[in-house]
Amino acid sequence: MKTSGNTILVTGGTAGIGRALAEQWHRAGNKVIVAGRNRAALEELVAANPGMAAAELDIADPASIEAFTARIVADHPELNVLVNNAGVMHIEQDIAVAALDATVITNLLGPIRLTAALLPHLAARPDAALINVSSTLAFIPMPLSPVYSATKAALHAWSFALRVQLQPAGIEVIEIIPPAVRTGLMPGLPESTFAMPLDEFIAETMEILARQPTPREICVGRAQPWRDVTDDAKIGAILAQMGMQV
Repeated sequence: MKTSGNTILVTGGTAGIGRALAEQWHRAGNKVIVAGRNRAALEELVAANPGMAAAELDIADPASIEAFTARIVADHPELNVLVNNAGVMHIEQDIAVAALDATVITNLLGPIRLTAALLPHLAARPDAALINVSSTLAFIPMPLSPVYSATKAALHAWSFALRVQLQPAGIEVIEIIPPAVRTGLMPGLPESTFAMPLDEFIAETMEILARQPTPREICVGRAQPWRDVTDDAKIGAILAQMGMQV
């Protein structure tokens, strides 16, 4: 993947990892479009980053995706990178089924639908890339968030398969695998000593993305043990760090 000169669409880019990535890519000389549902947050982001663009998108609504795709391709025909970052996470004990449904739709079905809608355009663009933001919980699930963990495991499998499927079309598929990061994704994360500081995560992620050839998986040092672990004892030790037991 090129480090500059791209036109990059980032979903869920008004906060957390998505916003930090969008701002880094913007500063590196890329045209960045951020998509999200919160108009006020989009306007604030664009005001804070002159030259960045924004577009409203409800990733959970197929009709919104269809209309958004037509609009974004018309407004930004040079678009060559899609970043599927939008996601929601809950502690899933005693949570309503509707919230679990929304987790699956936002974290998995939304990216699948948006990618499918944009693939014909991306296939016609040079230096095209698809970046999916998964999680270390794709490899060691969090018992308090099993559905969230399952969506990230599915996103990993989908990314793996798409990488092979889209190779003839010249579309690079990259997976970013964050560990716990100090963002507002979950209550307590911004203050967590277990979670990685956001600026450190972004700096290491951008350094890995700049390597040539670009690694298929962007896995910072703190995430690597989760990605590689297969031994039950080691899995138990990692869960113990979260105060849980198998």
